Amino acid sequence: MAAVRRAGAPVESRAPAVTEGLATIPAIDFDLVQTLECGQVFHWQREGAGFVGAVANEAVYVEQQGGNLLVPMGTEAAVARYLALDHPLPVIYASFPADSAMQQALEFCRGLRILRQPAWECLATFITSSMKQVAHIAQMSHAIRSRFGERLSWRERPLYAYPTPERMAELSEEDLRACGLGYRAKNLLGSARRIASGEVDISAIARMDFAEAREALCGLPGVGEKVANCALLFGFERVEAFPIDVWIERVLREIYFRGKRRVTAKRLRDFSQTYFGAYGGYAQQYLFHHARKTWRAAEKPAPRKMQPREKSV
Repeated sequence: MAAVRRAGAPVESRAPAVTEGLATIPAIDFDLVQTLECGQVFHWQREGAGFVGAVANEAVYVEQQGGNLLVPMGTEAAVARYLALDHPLPVIYASFPADSAMQQALEFCRGLRILRQPAWECLATFITSSMKQVAHIAQMSHAIRSRFGERLSWRERPLYAYPTPERMAELSEEDLRACGLGYRAKNLLGSARRIASGEVDISAIARMDFAEAREALCGLPGVGEKVANCALLFGFERVEAFPIDVWIERVLREIYFRGKRRVTAKRLRDFSQTYFGAYGGYAQQYLFHHARKTWRAAEKPAPRKMQPREKSV
């Protein structure tokens, strides 16, 4: 774990003074905005020059100042772990394919890290993500937290933890539908009850090999291969997971399989699992975030500059 510098300790001459009550932690090769706004997590909110949110049951403020982060004293280790500041980004970047599309995504997203989210919180959030855009998923997350989660606060600003499976198992489907979940309410409630009862053991899934863990998650209501891969990547730190949603399917078809017909979903899965390497989840998130932010509209084809220089796959 990187060393922590307490508030009031010497910092680099270019770093602004540390705000009272906050500590600084080094964050090299890190971009806070890209990390929190890339569609892997949905409850962080802008607050002044930083963000407020919850790391498990801890209310946290995070602000980036150059190569340092400001965080509340006492949360330094938890925040550094949550933000995955120990992930070896140079090694990860070296593993990316050399095609121009991937390299453009890398340059656009440099410093974005895959978070270590709490497994249940991450799984539950992606169960609610079906057929929803990022803003809608965030709305549901905040509604669930504020109605049923433990109340936290940051300097009198109310924040909320995500409700545990046990707390959620006590609710009714109507309770969750009131949070805007629609048909997703039944799936989320069913999954929460199976986990709360001990029928499904989240900690045991975390110890399984990748294929076994994905199969176990797919046995839960509302969890298909895409949701399982998202949960594994963002909540179980399985960085080889490569979720294929609508955006990534477009990227694969329009960039890597341009002009090819009858490309099946299985072929896309097989290709992504081998072509993008051991850190495929990082490659996926960089491609996803770059496409979502730079492509003009979902119905238009990718710009020609995104085409790989290499021959077609």
